[in-house]
Order: sequence, then structure tokens, then C-alpha cells
Amino acid sequence: MSPDHSETVPGFAHFDLHPLLHRGIADAGYVEPRPIQEQTIPAALEGRDILGLAQTGTGKTAAFALPVLDSILAEPADGPIALVVAPTRELANQISADIRAFARHTKIQVATVFGGVSQKSQVSALRKRPEILVACPGRLLDLMNQGIVRLDTVEMLVLDEADHMFDMGFLPDIRRILAALPEDRQNLLWSATMPREIRRLADDLLHEPHVVELNHSQPIDTIEHALLPVDGQRKVELLEHVLREDGFVSAIVFTRTKHRAKRLARQLDSAGHKAIALQGNMSQNQRERALDGFRDRKFDVLVATDIAARGLDIEQVSHVINFDMPITPDAYTHRIGRTGRAERQGRAYTFVTPEDKALVRAVEKRIGSEIPRQSIEGFSKTPSPDQAQAEPFDSRRQRQGSRNGNGRGESSSSRSNRSGGRWQRSAASPASSRSAGTRPASRRRQPAASAGGGSGDGSRRPSQPRTRRD
Repeated sequence: MSPDHSETVPGFAHFDLHPLLHRGIADAGYVEPRPIQEQTIPAALEGRDILGLAQTGTGKTAAFALPVLDSILAEPADGPIALVVAPTRELANQISADIRAFARHTKIQVATVFGGVSQKSQVSALRKRPEILVACPGRLLDLMNQGIVRLDTVEMLVLDEADHMFDMGFLPDIRRILAALPEDRQNLLWSATMPREIRRLADDLLHEPHVVELNHSQPIDTIEHALLPVDGQRKVELLEHVLREDGFVSAIVFTRTKHRAKRLARQLDSAGHKAIALQGNMSQNQRERALDGFRDRKFDVLVATDIAARGLDIEQVSHVINFDMPITPDAYTHRIGRTGRAERQGRAYTFVTPEDKALVRAVEKRIGSEIPRQSIEGFSKTPSPDQAQAEPFDSRRQRQGSRNGNGRGESSSSRSNRSGGRWQRSAASPASSRSAGTRPASRRRQPAASAGGGSGDGSRRPSQPRTRRD
């Protein structure tokens, strides 16, 4: 007798997803939806445009993957039906893996395209007309220019890490991709950060979106972070000290340059640590070997540039260490978000020298609070008068918990409407009603034909004929 998967995932059952997706959710180990999923999946299932702003590690991938898969199961069509654009090949691979995990009991196909490798296998996958295409902008445009990829069948567009996608280097590519898409489509934008100037760009793309913000500028409450003052010449010594502390399982160490990442990994390896570098000069095969080795615990230290700061979801990273202070506040949020994921506890240390004072102030201004300073005996420089007294992590956590209640970010979706703008904050309730401007009609949720919702054998549920807006 097959197991009752509805009992395994009670938290997801009220979304009325296809039964085959509930089986995939259970197999992936999901039990209760995370806040970003709870507050965005219902609107996405209704066909609403979505802007989801939440800290990294809060479950954004499932928040868009499940509605996309459910929509495809409800209304089959030649692919690609959904286009997911990601800024890096590592993130594109991870998104594809997550989607395949949820869709493992269906016949939905996923293709992934990115540069740095031969396009031969990617072209072969595209010829099968996969329903979902996950792509990096550069390779996608190359394939479009060759006539290998057409986007006129796309009905759902997902931009993951949207702030990065809309950054200076990606914006021209994104605009060319948008020009090749049908105007009538559903747009879903997801990011951990969204500066004001990026919001203005997104305003032109989104049509009356459902907006959910979960305190996205601050680190999530499962991360205990601190600044460690140190002389610049003693950073390697301090790093080895931190790697020996109680509770260490594995660490991602961030450096500012590719050469420093490579050199530091070699130094740690020579000192007896199982360390590997991840930086932009490596080939795709070398990057994948480094990431796979770190995931499989062949290495316990990954020394990386900001190439690893966005989107990567690696379980049981106990520590993130900023060997070099990140140069932007957003980079700080993304970096330390590699630990404390999926409601696990994590620690993030940032090594700071007197030259980093301005960068520290910028980060603290952005997150809205002072980052605790922790003195390590034998390493700390004399703290300046404005530096907080160091205190143990446990006592800081108790103090912060008593001050902030449960410490979790609250949705600001109930704020007042944006004056003069097109965005309207939507109530963060699964039962929120669709606005009159909802689109596209082709992906609008139709009433189920029966309570069963499907046969469980891969067949799709009956649906109403598609309609289009004029």
C-alpha cells in the first residue's frame, strides 16, 4: 500500500498542489512551509506577478518552483513554458536540481544552459522541448542568436537573485531576453536585497504584483554574527584558531580576490585542513568538483570569492568567515547567508582591520543595527571607544531574543500602498483575493474537477480552456 503523503506534508496540503508534487515535497524532506512560501505560493498559483524579498536561505526556490510545476501539470503544452534566469552557473545548477527533486514523480523535463562548457549536451536537451528552462543570460542569448532557443511559448518568467540580474553587467542581456518573450506572461522576481534604484527597474516589468518583504536587509535570526578585530598580518593565524573552535563542522571562507582565495586554500591545505578554492578563473568542471567535494565532506573548508555568495544551498555549513571585509552591505548579507540555512544555527565571523571602518559603518547602517565585536585573546587589536564590549555568543543571543521577541522578520506586506507607484502591498494571507489586473489568464488557477485532484499516475487534472487578455 502506498504511503499517505498528505499526512507527511500537512503544512503544504492546504495549497492544493497536484498530488504528484506532494509526493516530491515529502521525498525532499519538506514538512512545513517557510514564511516566504506561505505568503507567496497562493498568489503565484492564482497567476499573480510576484516580488518576493527575503533573506537568503529562507526557501525562495520552493516558493517559485512549486507554483510553476503545478501550473505545468494542470495545463500541458510544448516547452519551454517556464523560463528561470539565474546570475551564475552554480545557482542555475542548484535551481535545476531542486526543481527536479520536486518533479521526480512527474514527466516534466528541465534543461539547464550556461556558459563555460560545450553547448552540445545543452542543445541535445533543448531539442526535447523541456517544459522548464533554467538559464544564465549569456549562454541563453548565444543559443537564441543561433536560432536554437525560441521563447515565444514562455508563459512564466522567474528572475532569481533579481538584484544581481538587474545589476549593471546583466541589465542589457536581461532587456534583450525580455524583448523576446510574449508580453502576456506571469513574472516572478526573487531576491535577498532590492535597492531603490533596482525597484524602479522592476516597476516597469511587474504588473500589479503581490509583494512580500520579510525583513530582507537583516541576517536571519539563525545566524550569530560578529566582527573580529585583527592585525592584517595575522588573519591566517586567526582563521586557523577559528577553524579549531568547538562546534566547527565546515566553513566557507570569503576573500576579496581570486588569487588570495587560491593562495589561502593552499596554505590551509598545507596546514592540515581539507581545503579547496572556488574562484572565477576555474573551469566549470573544476568548480563542480570543488562544490561536489565540499558537499560530500571531502573538504571541510571552501575558500571562495563572491562567486559563492549568492544562492548556493549547502547543508550543515557551521561557519562563514569573511577573511576580507565585503565591499558592499548587500555582499555582507549574501555571504553570511551561506550558514544558518533551513532553520539550522550558524556562525559568521568577519575579520576587520582599522582600514575597514567605513565598510563596517555602511553594513551596520544597511542592516539597522550594530554588529557585535568579539575579542579573541592574543589576536584583538585595542578596541576603539565606539566598539562594543565583546561577550559570548550565548549571552548575546539571549539578550537579542529578549529584545526582539521571537527574532523573526515580520512581513511588511500590510504596509500602506506606495504613493505614486503601481505596486500595491497585498495581504500576506493564502486567501487573498485576485485583483482585477491579475495576469496571465492562461496560467490562472482553475477549480479542481474533483477533490482528488489527479489520478497519481502522471495524468493531468482537467482544466478550463485557456483564455487570453486582449
